[in-house]
Amino acid sequence: MSDSDAPGGRESPGIRTDPDADADAEVETDADPDPEFTRIRSSSLKSEVEAEAAAGIDFAKVFQALPSPTMLLAPDLTIISANRSYVHVSGRGLDELVGRFLFDVFPDSPTEEASGARTLRTSLERLLATGERDTMALQKYDVEVPDRPGVFEERYWSTVNIPILDEDGRVSLIAHRVEEVTALVRARKAAARTPGAQHASLTTLSHEDAMTADLLTRSQELQELNEELRKAHARTHEVAVTLQRAMLPGTALPRHDFAAVRYQPAASFLNVCGDWYDLIDLDGDRLAAAVGDVVGHGLEAAGVMGQLRSALSAAIRATGRPADALTTLAQHAHTVEGALATTAVQAVIDRAAHTVTYSCAGHPPPLLAHPDGTVELLDTATDPPLAASDDTIPRTQATVSYTPGATLVLYTDGLIERRGEDIDQGLNRLTHSLKHHHTLPPEPLADAILTDLVPAPRRGPDDDTALVVIRL
Repeated sequence: MSDSDAPGGRESPGIRTDPDADADAEVETDADPDPEFTRIRSSSLKSEVEAEAAAGIDFAKVFQALPSPTMLLAPDLTIISANRSYVHVSGRGLDELVGRFLFDVFPDSPTEEASGARTLRTSLERLLATGERDTMALQKYDVEVPDRPGVFEERYWSTVNIPILDEDGRVSLIAHRVEEVTALVRARKAAARTPGAQHASLTTLSHEDAMTADLLTRSQELQELNEELRKAHARTHEVAVTLQRAMLPGTALPRHDFAAVRYQPAASFLNVCGDWYDLIDLDGDRLAAAVGDVVGHGLEAAGVMGQLRSALSAAIRATGRPADALTTLAQHAHTVEGALATTAVQAVIDRAAHTVTYSCAGHPPPLLAHPDGTVELLDTATDPPLAASDDTIPRTQATVSYTPGATLVLYTDGLIERRGEDIDQGLNRLTHSLKHHHTLPPEPLADAILTDLVPAPRRGPDDDTALVVIRL
């Protein structure tokens, strides 16, 4: 039976899935091995190949020799391969595994209390969403007896699901590692059913196994606690997202088809952050645009952000001048806990006069892309961040002219900053991207900039990012 004959059969890059393959099956060098495998890292595929050849490592043999039963899954949960230990413990040959959907091979028991497949699917989906290893508590997952359809045997498993990432940080394979603990669970149950016999029963096990059996009785309690914590986190996340949506204008701007906004919170902070943006019609000819960045992440930073965004919105409506609005905001920031060192930029676009007037409070400078492709850095009017200096001193502003068809870009530092790198390098990348794509309409231009500057890391952006693109 070939891979193409198996239901859902496929070839996965770098993994040979021939059911007849044994320990000599080849794992090609463009697939990352399981993080627990011996691996040789290098800066390029060529050097990786050379390193592997020099070390004489056959990763297929390493995979087959692992004592832990391990199976490789595609992101769609199709079985790609399994080592000898897994074949042995599952009671199924490779031809019954490879190319098939995981839960077709191992369906849940039809009993009402069966939850093994559902719990495992939840773990795998969580791994695919986060790109992180997921260690499961002890699971009762009954397995259908080979050659006896509909007959399920009670089995217990300790499971770890491990992501294997591609160069862009996306999950390309899943290493599904299991340890069967059925014997220990049965021994523990037998001891519990026999009054006075617990000690004698446990002494038949090794000291290590006896300790493990005791711990297994607590694992289900931990599983239930984990589920409660996940539900609580989900509720908190829902509240946080609702709060942030209430504090920011919608990202869809039907009245402003000449503008596009993108908003990406750091992935590890409840998907809320301290960055903000704003677009306000001051009158028929003038549009106010602003972005800002509160230090920190999470609900506290989002609360500060909401206060400052509202204050700056009121100030620019009242004054119409970016410098005056930021001076007022800086004075207000002294009364808001957590506002220290907040940065912001406020711009006013006058479509009748074809000018952009702006003022920066410690914020990365806006960029103005002219129709001929030249990109101008708007860095003339730059003052310290909010609440970081004597805010009785009026702030500065500057005015530049533009030709219709130019593009103004405002953003927060999450777009250009990278760990261990000077911020000027990120600013140069943004300038180059805008110069290359400046003829695109605002929506695709915003997408192109994000594609060029924001990598696809394992769990999402490391820092908050706000981006506003306005065609003038």
